[in-house]
Amino acid sequence: MNALCAAFDALFADPNVGRDAVYTSAGTEPVPVRIVPRRADTISEFGEARVWSETIRLDVRVSEIAEPRPGDGFEIDGEAFVIQGEPTRDRERLVWTVELRPG
Repeated sequence: MNALCAAFDALFADPNVGRDAVYTSAGTEPVPVRIVPRRADTISEFGEARVWSETIRLDVRVSEIAEPRPGDGFEIDGEAFVIQGEPTRDRERLVWTVELRPG
């Protein structure tokens, strides 16, 4: 295991940063995973207007979810969310970032 993998594992395991969640993909059994939630606000341009919106993003290790897809779901603290848009991986290909909407 390289140092970067070990650092990510420590980050996700940290109870102040990482959280437990359940991931479900169509046609499969739910899988417990560790996530790092990021609830950042975004400002989008729409014509001449700027629209503020609260976003729900999270990071999840590639070692736990090989290929998340739009429409797959997460349950976090009893709340259901659905992946919207295409998940992206970090440069090292160790972590997925997914954007969620309430589901």
